[in-house]
Amino acid sequence: MALGDAILACLTERPMTGYELAKTFDSSIGFFWKADHQQIYRELSKLRDRGHIQGREVVQSGKPNKLVYTLTSEGRAALKHWAARPSSPPSIKDDLLIRLYALDSVDIEPLRTDLMARLEHHRDRFLRYERILNKRFPDGTASPADTGKLLGLRAGLRYERNISEWCEEAIEALSAIARGTNVLPLEDGRRENNG
Repeated sequence: MALGDAILACLTERPMTGYELAKTFDSSIGFFWKADHQQIYRELSKLRDRGHIQGREVVQSGKPNKLVYTLTSEGRAALKHWAARPSSPPSIKDDLLIRLYALDSVDIEPLRTDLMARLEHHRDRFLRYERILNKRFPDGTASPADTGKLLGLRAGLRYERNISEWCEEAIEALSAIARGTNVLPLEDGRRENNG
């Protein structure tokens, strides 16, 4: 997937300025595809050059004029073409997992500190997804046009919950090692210390 595809997907909702697109990335698509504001503005220029979007200048009093971007028919065709291709499962590049792989050769305390920070990060994101889900889909259902957004939020919730649980498990395991005990997994996912 390229950033341009994500921008085209955003513009299926409504025409937006570059600023509005950047805000949309910050609060929705950005959960799954990261891009900073500069990257978005550069990509908008490329999409316009390709004829996939058009910009309409809106005159404002007391402020600079703004460009509102909309999809062109070529942009809709490009989005459909991209969406018809098979997706590739994302690969994981996580330096924490590499450090855990070499656990017997590194210090445990910095890893526990890192895991605690990650746990907090993933719990916060879980709560953010939950707030968005409850606000946007209070009864848990969506129109056909919004079903993809609902499914994406549910995937985000599950991912953040699973990673939070894994962080808790990893913190507990490292704490047990620091105490000189072993950690045995239980069938229900809870662990018990065996010293």
